[in-house]
Amino acid sequence: MGKRAVSKRQKARNEIEAMGFLEEMGGKSRQEARLYAINGGWHPDDAEKVRNPNTPRDQRYQKNVKPRSENQARLMKALETKSLVCALGPAGTGKTYLAICKAVEALQSGKVARIILSRPAVEAGEQIGFLPGAMEDKLAPYLRPLYDALADRLSPQQLKHMMGEGLIEIAPIGFMRGRTLNNAFVVIDEAQNCTYTQLKMLLTRLGWHSTMAVTGDPQQSDLLPSLSGLAQAAEKLAGLSDAEVIYLEGQDIVRHPLVAEMLGVL
Repeated sequence: MGKRAVSKRQKARNEIEAMGFLEEMGGKSRQEARLYAINGGWHPDDAEKVRNPNTPRDQRYQKNVKPRSENQARLMKALETKSLVCALGPAGTGKTYLAICKAVEALQSGKVARIILSRPAVEAGEQIGFLPGAMEDKLAPYLRPLYDALADRLSPQQLKHMMGEGLIEIAPIGFMRGRTLNNAFVVIDEAQNCTYTQLKMLLTRLGWHSTMAVTGDPQQSDLLPSLSGLAQAAEKLAGLSDAEVIYLEGQDIVRHPLVAEMLGVL
């Protein structure tokens, strides 16, 4: 079984290289190889284009992700210049998507050696019981939003290869204590479901040459209101020199226009 597994991995690698996804440089190791990915991501229609029932639906594939609001522009700039960024705001404001896009860009350009994704395994008010499979299989339902964002920036072959090589790592919050995350772009998603103690532990994992993005909506925590520590932690982090807290609002929502209206009345 061991020889077969090695043979299958080598065959998959040869297919990736034949398609031009990996380009070796001067005998460097696999982890140091330059990575090329297909840029792109789905964007909503232009703001001035009014949607009506008679207008056909169209989706355009964009090579570059651009901010749709002033707050999103501030978030993208902070992700490029700060070591720690907290993005707080309602659903649909692009917190997770922009963080993933910047993580992929940093990996492609060689600014970091890996992407680390973490998210609390907390159900939205409904217990689904034990899940089968390995750790990655158990966490897959919780990390689906992160996978969706990655799928917009990487081809299926690239995504599978990078996860197999450890360039994209799934790190459960429960196993993060004691680690030092060097040379990595770390995304902590749905942080409103973390307690203050958990956030303190996660934030102090930050190592050299790393960037950490913490995203969440304090208004949609699945914990008891007194347990969620995101708002309290963000308030204390706002005064640090190499950290920035970005608050997104209803006008930053890029989902269906009705989402902003619903959040205003619910």
